[in-house]
Amino acid sequence: MATTTHEPLPGKAPEPRLSDSGNGGWRNLVPTEGDLREVQNYAPPPASTGIWVGVFAISMTFAAFTSALIVRQGSALDWRHVPLPGILYVNTALLLASSVTLELARRQIARYMGGLRSEVQHPGQWLYVTLGLGWLFVAGQYLAWRQLRAQGMYLSSNPGSAFFYVLTAAHALHVLGGLGGLIHVIRKLRQGVLRRSTLVAAARYWHFMDVLWIYLLLLLWIKL
Repeated sequence: MATTTHEPLPGKAPEPRLSDSGNGGWRNLVPTEGDLREVQNYAPPPASTGIWVGVFAISMTFAAFTSALIVRQGSALDWRHVPLPGILYVNTALLLASSVTLELARRQIARYMGGLRSEVQHPGQWLYVTLGLGWLFVAGQYLAWRQLRAQGMYLSSNPGSAFFYVLTAAHALHVLGGLGGLIHVIRKLRQGVLRRSTLVAAARYWHFMDVLWIYLLLLLWIKL
């Protein structure tokens, strides 16, 4: 059976398709002008998939640490109470604030890439604030370790202090990985090739670090 095609009427431009729209339904950070130089037309799912795989692996790792802590505490005769340094609560506030600034950054970048460039002069400013808060958190963790050392509690002093150092150091290393992700996002934004999937993946990982830290702080407060 023969098929027919409809040619556009003379002088009438073809109607745009949804997939050709400027922001692509916010699948990509594409400006309304459709400048493909700034971002590719397709955001692959591996960025998001990789983050979820990483979150699952990290969750299993810290679940194993938790199980080991509970078992070791129940069978240890040399377990000593570890007073939590007060700076940990300041660090918690810094990390929670960084999640807020990261969400502000996401909204600002969305407006900028959505065509409101005249209203958003510096789309990455909140990303830099988030990055700074993250570094302050890591520095605060280092100060917490120094405070414990000043009290004579080292990694090998007793099982309680050992778990404190291991858990907080492991979390700080993962936070450093998140800081690397934020630096990558900032670089892509400055180059004008930032994908929405990249920003979302970095944000999800960073928020997960917040949730994980709250869990660890409660665990240390209850068990140590």
